Amino acid sequence: MTTALITGSTAGIGAAFARRLAADGHNLVLVARDTKRLREQATELHDRHGIEAEVLTADLATDDGIEAVAKRLSDRKNPVDLLVNNAGFGNKGRYLDVSMADELKMLKVHCEAVLRLTSAATEAMRERGRGGVVNVASVAAFVPRGTYGASKAWVVQFTQGAARDLAGSGVRLMALCPGFVRTEFHERAGMGTDNIPSWMWLDADKLVTAALADLSRGRTVSIPDPRYKTLMGVVKVMPRGLLGGVSSKTGRKYGPQ
Repeated sequence: MTTALITGSTAGIGAAFARRLAADGHNLVLVARDTKRLREQATELHDRHGIEAEVLTADLATDDGIEAVAKRLSDRKNPVDLLVNNAGFGNKGRYLDVSMADELKMLKVHCEAVLRLTSAATEAMRERGRGGVVNVASVAAFVPRGTYGASKAWVVQFTQGAARDLAGSGVRLMALCPGFVRTEFHERAGMGTDNIPSWMWLDADKLVTAALADLSRGRTVSIPDPRYKTLMGVVKVMPRGLLGGVSSKTGRKYGPQ
């Protein structure tokens, strides 16, 4: 049986990955900050699917947390075959309204942790000649929209570049770029969602199914829904000045900054 490690596993997209991978027979390493929720999740998945679910409590906004997960990914005796870098959050407020401490915390989780964990995982995977990494980004990566979008753009660019460098090694890397997903994300950031049109919402379980299919096809970027693929196609042909104005208004209305 193969093993998958998922950060931010107790809610949202991370929990959906855990459910799907457990149902498919993968053992799991579940990573999040809340030990109680991790243990409850591990017990439920073990009892339902008969897989082994290891709990690793770690805060990826800290060096100690990142190092603990990197150490597990580097374990050659108990290898991880699939890494899902899902942990992340959004800050409520426009640029300069958010404290520098919160901005740096976001970059720590979205960029530094993704870099260090991907590196630890792929080094071990390359030695074995197989493995996969899914780095969860966002469609916000493709529009000029503050720190959140910038951090997710970094995830996309980094993942594509690393995938190119590891081509032929047996290791696959993919940036997953969803739109609005029904999770705890907005609630945790204190963002209202009542004004988000119903058609913009995605189901986390369906998103994971599409993402895993794209990973198996060897894609390095996955936008797992026809609606958002269409929107991103429009974005590509819009003038950057106009796009900046539209994304600024939309971001203040709907999304993280």
